[in-house]
Amino acid sequence: MPRWYRRGNEGYWLVASDGEVFAFDTPFRGSMGGARLNRAVVDTARYGNGEFMVGSVGGVFAVSNAACAGSLGATPPSRPIVSMATSS
Repeated sequence: MPRWYRRGNEGYWLVASDGEVFAFDTPFRGSMGGARLNRAVVDTARYGNGEFMVGSVGGVFAVSNAACAGSLGATPPSRPIVSMATSS
């Protein structure tokens, strides 16, 4: 399911389940489009001048200047990830 989020009053980004990001009336910061993902992107969270995306099996992807601190990688959860949030 596509997700979207606003950047103040300057427009919004639409994030598709394959990690492709579409920018509307706001700067494009990058996307995971074209990358092979094991499972669909289920949520995204804005962080600084970039964003994080999370897949249903725990893969975390950093886009733009967001620094990734890790993901579940080879140890998927027993149940699918359905959402995410940033801590700052």
